[in-house]
Formats: sequence, C-alpha cells, structure tokens
Amino acid sequence: MRKILHIDCDCFFAAVEMRQNPLLHSIPIAIGGSADRRGVISTCNYPAREFGVRSAMSTALALQKCPDLTLLPGNMALYREVSQQVMAVIQRYGIAFEQVSVDEAYVELDPQDSAIEIGHTIRAAVEAEVGITVSVGAAPNKFLAKVASDWHKPNGLFAVKPHQVDTFVSQLPVRKIPGIGPKTAERLAAKGIETCADARHYSVIELVNLFGRTGVYLYNRSRGEDDRPLATDRVRKSISVERTFAHDLFDSNELDEALERLWVKFIERTEKANIDHLQLAPFVKVKFNDFSQTTLADQFQEISLRSFRQLLQQARLRHDPSKSRGIRLIGLGGRCPQISEQQLALF
Repeated sequence: MRKILHIDCDCFFAAVEMRQNPLLHSIPIAIGGSADRRGVISTCNYPAREFGVRSAMSTALALQKCPDLTLLPGNMALYREVSQQVMAVIQRYGIAFEQVSVDEAYVELDPQDSAIEIGHTIRAAVEAEVGITVSVGAAPNKFLAKVASDWHKPNGLFAVKPHQVDTFVSQLPVRKIPGIGPKTAERLAAKGIETCADARHYSVIELVNLFGRTGVYLYNRSRGEDDRPLATDRVRKSISVERTFAHDLFDSNELDEALERLWVKFIERTEKANIDHLQLAPFVKVKFNDFSQTTLADQFQEISLRSFRQLLQQARLRHDPSKSRGIRLIGLGGRCPQISEQQLALF
C-alpha cells in the first residue's frame, strides 16, 4: 500500500509577509491588486477570512467586507525564494518528490515509514527553519492526500488510513474533489449528486453520458481511486538525514557515535530513493544549543563516513573554535554534482 503526503503552505503569500513583518499577524491582510484598477485578491490571512475575504475575490468587494483590510502588492521574488526554502526541507523525506506549485508538493514514502510521524516532522521543520506553517495530508494516493491536507488547516495534519478510505470518501462532498468547480458542482447537484456516495449510484457509462470525460474522473474519485505516480522528472537537488538530540552533545566520542548512526540512515535513504551516494557531494548541517547553525559542503570529496566526519569537525571549529557550545542537531546530506557547482557557504 502506497503512502503519500501532500504538503500545502498555509495562506502562503500572506504567511511570508507576516514572517517579514510580525506586526501583520493580528490584523487582516491580503495580497492583491488595487480596487481602483479592478484588482483581485491573490490570498489573505486567516483574520481576513473571518470577514469573508477569499482568494479570487475582487479587491473592491474584499474592502467592502473588511474595511480595515491591509492590502499588500506582493513580492514574487521573495515568495519564490521562500518556496525554495520550503521545498528544500520537504525533499529530505521520502523516496519520491513532486512540486506542483509554488506552495505545495507531494512526497511518496517508503511503505515501512510512518506517514503521520514524517508528516509532523515536516511540519515542525518548515516552521522552525523557514518561519511559516504548512498543513499535511496523508493517504494511500495523491487525490486523498490533497483532500486531507485541507482538513485540519492551518498548521495541521490529517491522515486517511487504508481501512478508512471507503467511509471517508462516501461522505465527501463532490465539490471537495480537486477539479470539480462550482459550475460542475451545480450540474451534479441538479442530478442529485452532492456526495461521492451519490455518484456511486451511477455507472461509468451513465456518468460519461451526463458529464463527458469528467464522468470517468468522477467515477474513479468517488471510489477513492487514483493510481497516478508522482511526477519525478524534476531533478532531485539533494537527499539528507538529520537528528535532533535529546540532550546537547559536547563530547567528541558522543558526536562520533551520533555521526555513525546518521551515516547508516543516510545510506538506507539513498538506497530507497535509488540514488548512488557516490555520485553526490557531501554536506553537513550543525545546529548549536544557542540555536545558531552552520552548513558546510565540499564538492570535491567523495561521500563517506570519513568525509562527513571531516566536515563536521571543520564546521564546528569554524563556528565554535572553543567547543563551548553544545550541539543539538546534526544533518548529513549529499547534493547532485550538476547542481552543487558552488560550495555551500558557512553561515
């Protein structure tokens, strides 16, 4: 049985603006064009949604609903930069990755992995490292994972387990199926089809006769069926593992033992992802007990336990020469050589 995660950033553009200016957190804001130019709202934060402001709404109507709405013009260059940061976190996990937009992606997990545990790990990592929140849906296929990611927004996780699929889908309103817009939902309602259970009363031929090609799509989705693979044609930039320790590590022997355990996990992950680790350039990430962190890479070394050990020693010496700060997290990873043209800077 497959395990798919759908990760969706919460009100992404607005979240980035609030990260940049924390004073915006408690007031209604939206990103969109000006009202006098017939602008449209791109997205808004949750305080604005309480007034009824929604994406794709005209700016003029949004201001009628929420006169105190703070309207921001948007900054696509910044949003793309933050998107890359989010996707870099997500790509650490799973055996396949598909980015579908600037603020959402799918990850397919090894069947032996815990979807719920990894989903929570991704949520925590994105919030800690990027400063925004994501919601995660876990399910046996892409369709259900995407639906599930919207279930406990914002900053939530919802899982549809295999034995729950039939009950969950039967109660699902057809308007919740991705691709079923308001007009199609109206046409379905006119035929008495408001839930997936209603759609199941029709054969695939009947649905095709009524709704054309949408009928086949509706027939499959109303049964929770979706066999689409992840579109993994995008080059994976890196693969990594990391661990946050229960207590800060100071002793060199403890650090070496932790490094060896991470090395084993790293090899296992590259094998599951069908990646030749010898073709990757190694890097290490170290976070200290004062929450400062550093990353160091060497594109000219071959990945090995020895190369990771050397990078860890160098990173620690350059960032903490006195070795007075404990280490709370270590990450090991490899970058594809065609992408790692520049050595990661120490920061």
